[in-house]
Amino acid sequence: MNIVVVGCGRVGSQLATMLSVEGHNVVVIDRDENAFRRLGGTFNGVTICGLGFDEEVLEEAGIREADAFAATTDLDNTNLMAAEVARKIFGVRHVVARLYNPVRERTYQQLDLDYVCGTTLVAESLMEKIKSGHGHHLNSIDDIEVVEFKAGAAVEGKRVDEVEMARRFRIFTVIRGSVAYVPEPEMVLHRGDILFGAIKDEAFRKVERFMEE
Repeated sequence: MNIVVVGCGRVGSQLATMLSVEGHNVVVIDRDENAFRRLGGTFNGVTICGLGFDEEVLEEAGIREADAFAATTDLDNTNLMAAEVARKIFGVRHVVARLYNPVRERTYQQLDLDYVCGTTLVAESLMEKIKSGHGHHLNSIDDIEVVEFKAGAAVEGKRVDEVEMARRFRIFTVIRGSVAYVPEPEMVLHRGDILFGAIKDEAFRKVERFMEE
């Protein structure tokens, strides 16, 4: 994949290095050229000095060919602006941002941004989101993640209880058109439905097949 990472602090440098080691094409943007010293010796991507929400800088980084974009600075406003530019101006399909201050969580949710909030294992969590490409993260409770995603072709004609997995995946809301439902087990699902669910980490790979690509 072609991936642009904004911010080369502790989190951004770890994320960029891990993605590079896996063979992805990674471009890292940071306004401080000295920040690139944090990149590991195994990093073989490209570095660009500039602001992560500057359109010219993003063009130089190849944003139009990017499959994923991660805003990882420790400034929530910067991450918000960069993520919105990548998503709304350049149409990057998968955008994820680091949420540094939990007080701003509602803002991220209102903007419908996929994000990771925390102080530990943030780089690893961002990497999993980039690789999985799943829907929008809403919250995490221990090893359970609450997400919103658009149903793909694999759910067409299936009942809710045929898609759910006991103690591992539960659908608690279905939005179809402008109507929201608390689904009964026998409710039939269709491609394009917006599903809200709770997923145990161990079941994520199995649930992914139900998500719109």
